[in-house]
Amino acid sequence: MADLRQEIQRRRTFAIISHPDAGKTTLTEKLLLYGGAIQQAGSVKGKQSARHAVSDWMEIEKQRGISVTSSVLQFEYDGKCVNILDTPGHQDFSEDTYRTLMAADAAVMVIDAAKGVEAQTIKLFKVCTLRHIPIFTFINKMDREARDPFDLMEEIENILGIQTYPMNWPIGCGKEFKGVFDRESRHILAFQSDGKANGVKILDKIEAELGDPSLDELITAPLHEKLAEDIELLDGASYDFDMEAVQTGRLSPVFFGSALTNFGVEPFLKEFLRLSPSPLPRKSGDELVEPAQNTFSGFIFKIQANMNKAHRDRIAFMRICSGKFERGMEVTHVQGGKKIKLAQSTQLMAQDRATVDEAYAGDIIGLFDPGIFSIGDTLCTGKEKIQYAGIPTFAPEHFARITQVDTMKRKQFVKGMEQVAQEGAIQIFRELNGGMEEVIVGVVGVLQFEVLEYRLKNEYNVDIRMQKLPFEYIRWIENEDLDPKDLDLTSDTKRIEDLKGNKLLLFTTPWAINWAQQHNEGLELSEFGNV
Repeated sequence: MADLRQEIQRRRTFAIISHPDAGKTTLTEKLLLYGGAIQQAGSVKGKQSARHAVSDWMEIEKQRGISVTSSVLQFEYDGKCVNILDTPGHQDFSEDTYRTLMAADAAVMVIDAAKGVEAQTIKLFKVCTLRHIPIFTFINKMDREARDPFDLMEEIENILGIQTYPMNWPIGCGKEFKGVFDRESRHILAFQSDGKANGVKILDKIEAELGDPSLDELITAPLHEKLAEDIELLDGASYDFDMEAVQTGRLSPVFFGSALTNFGVEPFLKEFLRLSPSPLPRKSGDELVEPAQNTFSGFIFKIQANMNKAHRDRIAFMRICSGKFERGMEVTHVQGGKKIKLAQSTQLMAQDRATVDEAYAGDIIGLFDPGIFSIGDTLCTGKEKIQYAGIPTFAPEHFARITQVDTMKRKQFVKGMEQVAQEGAIQIFRELNGGMEEVIVGVVGVLQFEVLEYRLKNEYNVDIRMQKLPFEYIRWIENEDLDPKDLDLTSDTKRIEDLKGNKLLLFTTPWAINWAQQHNEGLELSEFGNV
């Protein structure tokens, strides 16, 4: 039991979130580099590096230089076992990201120092606050022209509604960037770039009293003076560091650095591991399940098909919430009501797999899925059945009608569509009592239509016709005994059903939603699908 508790306490499982291009995947790669998990970091863009980032594995990601699916990466550092969930930053993939955040115990928010808080960051941040997990902020790209750090702090506080505590403070930015001042140790970490990506000489940490004349040489007199003023202002005016506020997601420790040039990444990693929580208890019904209890339990938060073109396979990603996983163990699949044997399990470094023989609460493992798992399913051992809360389905915002070009390939078309839908990247609807020859697909972001078309062609050899539809809003009908055909609706509202037979309505405007509610007494509509 002591071993189990120790193993669990050394684990840190977190997600990295940001707006596209803030440098999230680059930061992930640098963290892996420190953990010795990869030999050379491949930042996503950059002419000198023809290598692709390790966590981007799908062909379409390598072509576009964006992360489209969430990868799970694990490494050891300083006695801790670190699990990173690298989420897609592209705004079109918020649903996958949302689910990934359900599996994390903390989040690292990467912000571009020149742009500040952007739209995608706000959406993802809201999801983190639902669960009150700790949020750490890494303000990236200080080696380029950046906004005033005080303005950035104020923006995070005003837009996101979270207090901030700068752990270090930048000295200049862009060509003038000289390094950071660590507020706790009062050391200066000096920065010198050789102009190439990834190439940075980190000078020795310099213990320096602000006001010491030798600092004028190191960071120039004007920057020294500005630093002294800034630190005096911070020490007097900023929030106090409060560990409890950090743990509950009310105060975010802020770090400045540059992931591409590798500056400030290791100090950030060390502090993050010191301050972030080990695996947290999870709710099952009204009870809290403690991570260090003997019975094993976990939930599926993501399903990915065909991670390896050589094998037609599906991997279900499971977050272990309590106990210890051992390969070949027998568990109860709660939603399926069956006992199953977990014989094939892998740990992922994006595309490269390693078989896992044991794993502990906090770890993320991939299970071979013969088609029995759905997102949100619970697996557990022991007499008492644990059932973790489901993960909500987000309402899609874009819709298209999809038919196959070659009707002889109906079987592949249906299989491909169902496979991609089970991963949760798209949602499939059809006409009331209709078949699968023609379906309506709903997505959270337009790029998912391209991904769908690309994958059906490449993985299932099916060509499709796609006709975009004018609908923007979808609502689930909550009333069980209601026939949608009896509803009084505007002419541009469409009645559809999902594959489970739930009835839904598609609307073009909020006005049409109001009309439906006013003209049909007792009609109950919901924005979230009950998972």
